[in-house]
Amino acid sequence: MTSSKNANGDSMRIKSESNRLRSPSETGPEQLSDEILAARVARGDSSALEALYDRHASAVLGILLKVIGDRAVAEDALQETFWRVWKGASTYESQRGSFTSWLFRIARNLAIDAHRRMNVRPQALGSVEDGDTLADRTPDPDSDVAEQAQADFRNRQVRIALAALPRVQRQVIELAYFYGMTRQEIAKATGEALGTIHTRARLGLQKLREELEREEFEG
Repeated sequence: MTSSKNANGDSMRIKSESNRLRSPSETGPEQLSDEILAARVARGDSSALEALYDRHASAVLGILLKVIGDRAVAEDALQETFWRVWKGASTYESQRGSFTSWLFRIARNLAIDAHRRMNVRPQALGSVEDGDTLADRTPDPDSDVAEQAQADFRNRQVRIALAALPRVQRQVIELAYFYGMTRQEIAKATGEALGTIHTRARLGLQKLREELEREEFEG
């Protein structure tokens, strides 16, 4: 009987200690969403910034390398990107889009600036302000106003549908369709297997299609 009590007591102590040791990792920054981490960064939480860096640095570097083409310059731009996240996290508004979209726009704009400084003609993505391009802000004089309004409405629908995707699926679609990265490049940038990227892209596109169809039905 004593042996049984001792065994049960030891088991309970081991379980309690295990739970105590496991709790920090379960509630640590790496378990939180990008949006919550961004809010913590805005309050001066450096551990939240580190978590965002660990989560997205590879993908950001992939974007920078694609535009700049020089690894050393791209790595400098990577550090500048996350410095701007640290300094400007309070300006991020989740209702206007996902954190990754905001982050990738910062990286893209820095990449274009770096490309210009290298005296190489950049891609036609010159920015008006952080997050906006000339194509986004300047109306086409030859376009039909109604068609332009419909296109703008469709773009808003796509952004809303994207926001409903799981983070890993949304990241693959954004990198592929908004930043022109191939699936091989995405796999290399994120450190994920190519098969995983294919699966995330397929599932993400399927869910995106379902979300857009649902919005059209409800609208």
